[in-house]
Formats: sequence, C-alpha cells, structure tokens
Amino acid sequence: MTPTANLEDEGITLVLGGARSGKSQFAERFVASLPRPWIYIATAEAHDDEMAARIADHRARREARWETVEAPHELPQAIAAAPKSAVVLVDCLTLWLSNIMHGPFDVDRSMDQLEEALHRRENATVLVSNEVGLGLVPETPLGRTFRDAQGRLNQRIAAAASRVVFVVAGQPLIVKGST
Repeated sequence: MTPTANLEDEGITLVLGGARSGKSQFAERFVASLPRPWIYIATAEAHDDEMAARIADHRARREARWETVEAPHELPQAIAAAPKSAVVLVDCLTLWLSNIMHGPFDVDRSMDQLEEALHRRENATVLVSNEVGLGLVPETPLGRTFRDAQGRLNQRIAAAASRVVFVVAGQPLIVKGST
C-alpha cells in the first residue's frame, strides 16, 4: 500500500509499530505525499556506534529536500517553531520519552507541552512511536515505568489524532481515520 494524504485531512497522524516494523519508512512516504516543505524532527541521540549507524541509515534514506531538526529533549519547542506551511514528521516519540525520563524533566508536564504544541499546529504533523506494551513485562521498575508512560503517551496522542496507523511487518493497518 502506498500511503497518500490530502490537504482536507490535515491534522495529527500517529504511526505506531514495533521495532523494525517499517513505521518510519511508512511515515516518510506518507509525508512525501504532501506538498513541501517537510521538516523531520529527530529525537535520537547517538550514545553508541550502533545508534549512530541507525541514525545514519535514517538520514541516508531521506531526500535532501527534507529539513532536519534535532530535538532529543525540546520536542514541543521544535514543533512550535516549525513554519506554519511545513509538514512535520517526528521520529520518534519513544526515544523522546526515554530521553526526558533520563533527564531533569517533568514527564507529565513535557507530555502536556507536546499536546499543546500539536494542537497549535495548522498543517499536517506525523508522529512515529513504538507500541511497547505487546511484549514481555519489563524486568526492572524503570522499564515498567517507561512502558506505562509510553502507553499513556501513545493513548494521548492517538486521542488527539485524526489518523492512527499501526505498521506490522511493513504493512499498515488503519486503526483510526484513513490514508
């Protein structure tokens, strides 16, 4: 399925999936079906070689027509600063949440700020996030706290979204709205 969008269906799109499910590629193709400019807000930080390689793969996949903004912590501010005419792709909420949970940030307030920034957007905004609650129960208290917070964040964004897509093995399943 080739994702397409139209301007009558602007708003928030949440693209969920597991690790390596194809959710980022789906989101990129979806955004590329809309008029430019396209802003890619990246939340990853390269703390090791493996993550640096993942970030490099994502960069290599995107065309030069994308503007990239690095926002591992200040995601609401990056969304708010995006030009009104731009289509915004955030990849991904899972890394952003992990980053703020490991920093001196109030997680609930950060989620509130994210929702506020999204509600102020006038053009399409696509957010990628992992569905982390389908597997094993995390062994550590921090892991369980993260899983629970990620579930709450995904629910909040899905409630505000006009479209929710769940990607499994590269195949998009429409959960809410249409493509």
